[in-house]
Amino acid sequence: MSAQPLPQPGRLFLFALVAVTALGPLSMQIFVPALPIIQGDFAVSAGTAQLALSLSMAAIAVSTLAFGPLSDRYGRRPVLIVGLVVFLLGSLLCAVAPSIELLILGRIVQAAGGTSGMVLARAMVRDVYAQERVASVLAMITIAMVVAPMFAPAIGGLLTDAYGWRSNFTFGGLVGLGVILLVVLRLVETNARPPSHPGVSGMLQGFARLMRSPVFCGYAFSGAFGLASFFSFVSAAPYLMVNSLGRPAAEYGLYFIAISLAFMAGNGVTARYSPKLGVDRMILLGSGVALVGVVLLAALAAAGIFAPWTLFGPTAVIVFGNGLAMANLQAGALGVYPQSAGTASGLSGFLQMAIAAVIAQAVGNLQNGTPWPMIGFMAACLFLAFATFVLALRAAARQAAPADEPGSSF
Repeated sequence: MSAQPLPQPGRLFLFALVAVTALGPLSMQIFVPALPIIQGDFAVSAGTAQLALSLSMAAIAVSTLAFGPLSDRYGRRPVLIVGLVVFLLGSLLCAVAPSIELLILGRIVQAAGGTSGMVLARAMVRDVYAQERVASVLAMITIAMVVAPMFAPAIGGLLTDAYGWRSNFTFGGLVGLGVILLVVLRLVETNARPPSHPGVSGMLQGFARLMRSPVFCGYAFSGAFGLASFFSFVSAAPYLMVNSLGRPAAEYGLYFIAISLAFMAGNGVTARYSPKLGVDRMILLGSGVALVGVVLLAALAAAGIFAPWTLFGPTAVIVFGNGLAMANLQAGALGVYPQSAGTASGLSGFLQMAIAAVIAQAVGNLQNGTPWPMIGFMAACLFLAFATFVLALRAAARQAAPADEPGSSF
């Protein structure tokens, strides 16, 4: 790895990180409105069609374990380029898949490659910014990168209605090609440190070290359960809209814009107030808001009110709360051992996507035409997100964590 000086963060640097981070969520969200159509075209069950989402999430989980440590050893930029090429190959396979099995395989390959940007952008931020600014910068990146996934379901719904579900993957592949060119031409290496983890044994040692830290576990598992609550909604809402409420796929995509705007607003508040309030207070505030949202969602369902606004309105409140917490959770996890930011990003990403994949498939298998399976999983996940964070911080406090440890400011 070359001993190149660290880049001076600027607009072009941030734009490149936004692009690579947005690619994975874009490719995942753009085809979600088409899941009921895919189910019908291949004449499979909803649970089988759901595998295109849940197994791709599992692929993201596994891939995060590799991309972070590999980037610690070989550099962020070359590992990122390889991942983006894999993403492009997966997009092409999805676009021409003649069977549900090959579509699922293509989604696994596409998601695994897209993970590179989701993992490495966070590590690159940690490379070039001081710890006190990481949460704020991550929030700003998240705000910008949400713009693409915000419109992805709407674009996907319109493409599906006009040209069929395969057009979603063609579109994703073209975007991926543009991102590859941007990275090759404009993004420079940020990991100027020497390799820190030799081989597989070093990677496993890095994972073990992080898992022994109650502070890291608190941030990582809280983020994982928070994300799982969101994917509980994503797994059920398209079927509830298209099959139960009889709405077109495009309408689901348009309603989903409200969810993305809520997440963007939460991250906007984080970018402004996190440096003042501290990561732990912001996480607790976000957790409280999300719990209020799921109570409202359950209350409307219990009252027998079942309409698009009763699904998307309370969920927007939940996602706003997640927006307050998520960047702070990421900053805390990456700040436990800054010299292993790539490994921490990879492991926390693995935990997030592994738990979300299991929850998403469970919700898909239990769909019964009502919102209750979705609501039950969302409520359980949000409670666990709050509980694991609080319990881990208390354990860290009993162990007399150093004053400069990420969780000690609470």
